This record gives sequence, C-alpha cells and structure tokens, in this order.
Amino acid sequence: MAQNSIKALSIQIRLSGLSFCILNRTSNVIEFIKHVLLEKKATPYELLNDLKNTIASHTEFQQPFDSVTCIYQNELSCLVPNELFDENNMADYLKFNAKILKTDFISFDHLVAAKSANVYVPLININNYIFETFGSFDYKHASSIMIETFLQQALQSSETTFCINVNDATFEIICTENKRLLFYNTFEYATKEDFIYYVLFTIEQLKLNPETIKISLTGNIKVDDSLYTILYKYIRFVEFLQPNYNFDFQTELETHHSNFILLNSFN
Repeated sequence: MAQNSIKALSIQIRLSGLSFCILNRTSNVIEFIKHVLLEKKATPYELLNDLKNTIASHTEFQQPFDSVTCIYQNELSCLVPNELFDENNMADYLKFNAKILKTDFISFDHLVAAKSANVYVPLININNYIFETFGSFDYKHASSIMIETFLQQALQSSETTFCINVNDATFEIICTENKRLLFYNTFEYATKEDFIYYVLFTIEQLKLNPETIKISLTGNIKVDDSLYTILYKYIRFVEFLQPNYNFDFQTELETHHSNFILLNSFN
C-alpha cells in the first residue's frame, strides 16, 4: 500500500483578497497556488463568505492536511521588544498604531530573530471556520514571516538591506542593518505617487542614500509596472529578489519574487 503524502496548506488572508498554497512535503513540491482578488475591501463577514465559497468549490481542499497555517496580512500589528512586552497590555501597544475595537481579539507571535513580540488582530470568525473545516491549525501575522525571513538572511551579512513587498493596495518596507532589524512598516497607496512618496520618505528618515542603497522587490510588481518605473526613476539600484526555495513547483511560477510571504510560511 502506498504511503499517504504529507501535505501542508497555507491560507493568506487580507481584506483585498485570499491566497492559497499547498506543499506536498513528501515529494517536496508546491502542488497548488491560487489567488482570489476582491474588487473592494471586504468586511470580515464578506471575507468569510469568500473563503467558504473558494474552499467549497475546489477539490484540492477536500483532502487531509497534516498542517494548516493561516496568515493575516493587515496593518493591525505592532512590534514590541521582548523586554517591554507584557501579554496583559497588548491592546495598549496596538491602539497607538491602529484603530481597534474593545471586542477585537488580540494575539501575538514570538519573533526569535527580532527579539520581540508581534502584536496583531486576527479574525476570530475566520479562525473558527478554519478550525471547523480542517481541525487544529496555526496562525500568524504576515509581517512575522517577512521579518523573520529577512533577519535570518541578514545574519549572513552586515550590509544594509532594503526590501519592498508590494500588494494590491498596500506595501511593506523592511530594512535591516548590521544583522538587526532597522525598520518595518506597512503603507497604503492608491497611486504610484503615493508609493514613491512613502519609499523616499522612509529612505530619508533612515538617513540612507538613494544613490547607493539597493532596493529589492517582492510581491505583486513587474518590470513594466508604473510602480517599478517611478521607483527606478528615483532609485539607482533596483532589483527583484530571487528567493532560493528548498522545494520545487508543479507549475512554473510567472515570477519567482511573487508569493514571497505565502511560500516562506512553510519554513
């Protein structure tokens, strides 16, 4: 009798859409990637319906998974150094950075490499549905994956790194220096002018030089995009990150720098 494959499912949740990825750990192959883009920002209730409909309409999800991870990608997060972190004060940390409700459930991820806690708001209705559908699962914030991934790489080099991860209506900037996290933040944008303003403002605040800093790009951006064009107008060194994943792909990706957070959730 053939041995059943060990499979892992990652689900990325953001108000503008959903992403799904299945890794066959037995063959070490990414078997399935799917994105569901929404026309406008969804409410948690609408998002749950979209999630239910997507899972119900794809046979790929009607199989057993040995591990399931839910990734929340939103601006409702805050990094707190370990020496200042108190689990009883999580709402106080968040309220300075984001609008939260008294009814919001607040959680946190331990970031070993960053020596900090990432405090954030997951969606309880989504968590409840995933538990009912797949059983026990893990959940974390997208920024936790991004920060830990880049810090692990930064430990190999002391040089300054500056990376932008682009989404449909938001983007994240992460900067490391001397093997430590220098900066992380999420920005909303509607136009390419919004995008370049926040990038240049961050570079200025960090006292970096746009003539010498190398910017790496991940996520939903291509060389012929308006975002890339305006970035290259003001920044001398721009490149697409080429991740070295330790698994293969059943279907070749259009770009290897896309799906960065989703694919790194399996590490």
